[in-house]
Amino acid sequence: MVKGVDRRITASDFERNAVATDKLESRLETALLGLVGEVGSLVSALKKKRRDTDGFLGYHDAVVEELGDVLWYVSAVARRGGTTLEDILSRAIGEAAGDGTVTLGALAPRSSRGIDESAFEKSLLELAGESGDLAKRYVGGNYADNVDALRGDLIKFIRPLGHAASAAEVSLDEAGSRNIAKTQESWPTQPAFPPLFDEGLHADEQLPRLLRVEVYEREVNGKKYVFQKTGGILLGDRLTDNHLPEDDYRFHDVFHLAFAAVLGWSPTTRALLKIKRKSLAAIDENEDGARANLIEEGLSTWIFETAKRHQFFANTPRLGLDLLKAVKNFVQGYEAHRLPLWMWDRSILQGYAVFRELQVHRRGIVTADLIKREVRFERWPES
Repeated sequence: MVKGVDRRITASDFERNAVATDKLESRLETALLGLVGEVGSLVSALKKKRRDTDGFLGYHDAVVEELGDVLWYVSAVARRGGTTLEDILSRAIGEAAGDGTVTLGALAPRSSRGIDESAFEKSLLELAGESGDLAKRYVGGNYADNVDALRGDLIKFIRPLGHAASAAEVSLDEAGSRNIAKTQESWPTQPAFPPLFDEGLHADEQLPRLLRVEVYEREVNGKKYVFQKTGGILLGDRLTDNHLPEDDYRFHDVFHLAFAAVLGWSPTTRALLKIKRKSLAAIDENEDGARANLIEEGLSTWIFETAKRHQFFANTPRLGLDLLKAVKNFVQGYEAHRLPLWMWDRSILQGYAVFRELQVHRRGIVTADLIKREVRFERWPES
């Protein structure tokens, strides 16, 4: 059965959001690569279901999400080629374009026969073939100053997409609606921070709104450690990398400070500062307890291994959606799961910007500013 359909999504409304959240290069080639990649992800969802059977949870949701992503890239390709998603969709279903009333769901009317896995698989293979043809014709120069050729091939591409959705009993209106929600969570047109989780509590149970921490490396008995101090008091234990080869993970508490500053969430920082929310028993036990602390430590370590392979995000203006969604899955069941992807993106990239400064200077002052929702690095004052 089709799940979660609240409203019809017109192609023009979907495209309006796609335009607002489109951060890709302006070249047609970039959008085409994305489209081919999303078709691959859709096929991969089917492959996982067949391979893992009942072990692959969330199959319906995966199909809905991937169909929405394919539609987003069809819009991106059409726009760069001089046409629109509404035009493509209207022609595919035999209606006139231009009045803004054509819905995404019109391409895939609901079936009364139930899910047809055989038809779904066949449609996906047709879709994969059409995406390959789009790529080959682009390379062959077919679309150079030829909007009619591109439009025609996108119509051929989108028809099996509709067949696949019908066979899977997935509403393209639902797929479009979820895509709008996801892209707005990642690249909102007007980002606004939600209230801090400890807003309204006594100051003794709030993360400090302005926390300055001295972070420095010092040698003790021939071994280098990182220390942290605020207000002249040491925070936590001295740290080493606990890893060979050394990778400077000893400075990793800056990630917890970044989480605290940008997200307003860091069980680890609360534990270091001894500011758990004791007045709220359930929050104290579950959100500020040992397990939440371990979740944050595990998350920091997991992201770090990815960051190492990407120069600690030195040349990464935005994190990939796959990584950000995995981060949110990591904190499933905790208050941090309610935070939007764009905030996770900001907190991680800011934390790594400070980390890279510490790698170079080996000491500095890190400020977690919960008022401005940012973490900053300052050079250590010269004596």
